[in-house]
Amino acid sequence: MTALEVRGLSAAYGSNEVLHDVGLVVEDGVTAILGPSGCGKTTLLRVVAGFVAPTSGKVVVGDRAVVGDGRPVPPRRRALGYVPQEGALFPHLSVSANIAFGLPRRERREARGRVTEVLDLVELPKSLLDRQPHELSGGQQQRVALARALAPSPALVLLDEPFSSLDAGLREETGRAVVRALRATGAAALLVTHDQGEALSLADQVAVMSEGSFLQVAPPTDIYLAPADVRVAAFLGHASLLPGVIVDGDTVECGLGTLTLTEPVETGGYVEVAVRGEQVQVQSDGPGVPAEVLDVSFFGHDATVRVRLASGERVAARTLSGLVPRPGEHVQVQVVGDVVAFPEEWGR
Repeated sequence: MTALEVRGLSAAYGSNEVLHDVGLVVEDGVTAILGPSGCGKTTLLRVVAGFVAPTSGKVVVGDRAVVGDGRPVPPRRRALGYVPQEGALFPHLSVSANIAFGLPRRERREARGRVTEVLDLVELPKSLLDRQPHELSGGQQQRVALARALAPSPALVLLDEPFSSLDAGLREETGRAVVRALRATGAAALLVTHDQGEALSLADQVAVMSEGSFLQVAPPTDIYLAPADVRVAAFLGHASLLPGVIVDGDTVECGLGTLTLTEPVETGGYVEVAVRGEQVQVQSDGPGVPAEVLDVSFFGHDATVRVRLASGERVAARTLSGLVPRPGEHVQVQVVGDVVAFPEEWGR
């Protein structure tokens, strides 16, 4: 059974339309809504949850229309789990009472077994049951919030940037634990995030949003390796975009030389070429095209090197930390692997 279906959904705040004819299907697993701040991600989540009324469209949760067929179903009756950005635990209740609050009132008195069960699902020890929220770490608080959302066994859980306030290491660890818990219960999830790594590593399906509409909805590997839109290529992986001309259908000529295409394109056309940073090799000499190093961002395990080509275009390369040139150095730049090209009308 489909966990969520959104059809022709539009929403506005006053005269400002935020969502434009959005459609999305979530069968199972985790679907990440990925996009920059202000693109409409959280508004979509809040419409599904029932916190924002859309101007048009339909929302179906499971086999039940909650928006679009007559009067909207109130949020509390949509059979959804919801985890907000900060967890929003009740500060005056223990961990046990917070989790039990997610259960129907008639079940709360005999909830100890279910509370213990979902606490185990989110990989927290039973010793935390009687603690107060302020006695927990940020990651533990987010897991308790998830346990509360999972307690009534919803078919769909909504996650609104739940890891954004955590540090990098804890963020990854908590994200993995949350996904394991969701899969153990069989619940589907809609995860709102602006973090590309989080979306690609945690989700089974990624929906890239820009200015209130989806640009592409596909598995993470397809989104990254075969972007359907030049905007997806530029946003995901921060690909460098260069103008180019198709040579023979399978190759393109641009500032980085003659490159092989992932998919054939009509010969003679002007295109926008997307080259990911990890495809660009920077070396002191050897094959490639000449370039000047403009600046370097060092991250420890690797570095991003920005160079200016002889043609004037700027390109970003990702290189191992032991192979980092200095700003001002003259280097050779070579592309490894096939590249994606988009027709000129899709360009900048």
